[in-house]
Amino acid sequence: MYAITLGELGDCGDNGDHRAELRPLEPWQAEEFLAHIDRGREFIGQYIGLPDLIVDLEASRSYLHSYAEKAAADTGRICGIWWDGQLVGGVLLRTMDVEQGTAEAGCWLEPSAVGKGLVTRAVRVLIDWAVEERGIHRVEWLVAAGNEPSIAVARRLGMTKDGVLRESYLYRGKRHDIEIWSVLAPEWRAARQGA
Repeated sequence: MYAITLGELGDCGDNGDHRAELRPLEPWQAEEFLAHIDRGREFIGQYIGLPDLIVDLEASRSYLHSYAEKAAADTGRICGIWWDGQLVGGVLLRTMDVEQGTAEAGCWLEPSAVGKGLVTRAVRVLIDWAVEERGIHRVEWLVAAGNEPSIAVARRLGMTKDGVLRESYLYRGKRHDIEIWSVLAPEWRAARQGA
């Protein structure tokens, strides 16, 4: 299994102190993960179905176990974002095909952690790892067209909007347009060198 170099996420505001960490999210943390989802259930569930999946401890453990299996198979990863020692969000590679050089990144955050730049910093670490360690050429970001904060993350990451899948996502009885954003490895490296 390949490890993601994790640790402090750098300056996340509040006078420059380093209070945020990115760490693997593993099955033994299922109780903490469930408590986190419960704190942000309505907010997180505005656009993504994660809270609909994580309904009890067994479901939490099963979900994290599925990502442990993806990590072992090198087909995905999941990491938690901790702020002041509390799990407040996460980032993941929902899919990863090393042979094709493609991956789909995603994120979620509970309301208490919004506005600190945590997701952008965490996804940068994840993309750096995918591109530099696993040889991923294209990282995609799929987002409901109404999810402005997630679209803002894609923009901050230097992604390009590739297009819109009109009414392709049925969620809670309503059809949503899905925007596809992406960044290619050469673009990512050039932007990182210029930073």
